[in-house]
Amino acid sequence: MVTNFVDNATKAAASTISSAITTVARLTDFGVAVPNAMIDQHLPDEGGGLITLAAQSKNAGAMRRIAANSRVEHRHMAIDPYVEDITGWSTGTRMRRYAQEALPLAKVAVAEAFERSAVLPHQVGLFCLVSSTGYAAPAIDTLVARDIGIPADVQRVCVGHMGCFAAMPGLGVCSDFVRSRHRPALLVNVELSSLHQQPLPWDLEQIVVGSLFGDAATAVIVEPASGGRPGLDVVDFVAHTDTDYADYMTWKIGDRGFRMGLSAKVPEVIGIHLPRVLRKLLAPHHLDISDIHWWAVHPGGRAIIDAVERTLGLPAEEVAVSRSVLRDAGNCSSAGVVQVLHALQSRTPLPSGQWGVAMAFGPGLTLSTALVRGAGDVRTRAHQVPLG
Repeated sequence: MVTNFVDNATKAAASTISSAITTVARLTDFGVAVPNAMIDQHLPDEGGGLITLAAQSKNAGAMRRIAANSRVEHRHMAIDPYVEDITGWSTGTRMRRYAQEALPLAKVAVAEAFERSAVLPHQVGLFCLVSSTGYAAPAIDTLVARDIGIPADVQRVCVGHMGCFAAMPGLGVCSDFVRSRHRPALLVNVELSSLHQQPLPWDLEQIVVGSLFGDAATAVIVEPASGGRPGLDVVDFVAHTDTDYADYMTWKIGDRGFRMGLSAKVPEVIGIHLPRVLRKLLAPHHLDISDIHWWAVHPGGRAIIDAVERTLGLPAEEVAVSRSVLRDAGNCSSAGVVQVLHALQSRTPLPSGQWGVAMAFGPGLTLSTALVRGAGDVRTRAHQVPLG
């Protein structure tokens, strides 16, 4: 358990300073979109939602056992494995399909974020697109901006191939822009992992991957806190990369899509480094674990959530929302932690003045964290969009 970074007297003496420095960039509105095709993974005859592949695989039995143990019940997928077997597709073919599928999904997420926002599309000064599952030029952000009325002079940044933690640097870029330019920013994550089903036969590592990942797009509006709208104030970021474990999580571009490498030892490494990372995040703001009201833990898998809960000594209810997102959507890569933020703010909004921590993990091996502070409630909603 990680506790008592600073004593109560120090925290009390610093409270006024902390209040002064914890506002500027604020997350105010969220949008989430998922493909209509949904795999009911908890059903025993579905073999992890890939029955057509399981029937051909010598590891079909292992596929079913791993899927049952994943705690993932549903995943939304742009590529429905009951309809299409893409395991033989070239990377080029997959990227062309990415461009077709990603644009409508991103537009639905963005439209949802703007639906209740006081920010209008023409006011956006920065558009940051995050995706580790596909590439196109013109990029998806260019086409979304064109279609929803974001001006042609908007600044654009693409964060690519950083994996599951990529939402955190994307959020950092948006927050820095809002602080320095005093204009709103838009963060969009689009992840279509279903495009990267690998050729058979699958080893155990690929069975785990094939039973875990889902597809989603998310959108977040980040605006100056001076606008007075409720939301989450972005306070600080801390990340740590341990290259000694770089081969524990990989995302390699091949001739048949992107191939993930995923070691069962990743949760162990997270447990080693997380206390130190959180100390660096919280101590400068005179906080410790007991001051954190809620936790947005990336739903990277059952063992990863278990490792965070165990390492920090958190009550089970503190990671219940992360588990529910994992159950209902799987691991949606960089969109995952945004889905958890969306769900937390929808179900149990961070009260004004209370502290929260978001965290995600990815290749490197990297732990990335953000400190946020509540400034009222935000309204969120999820939508499905038919694709194809």
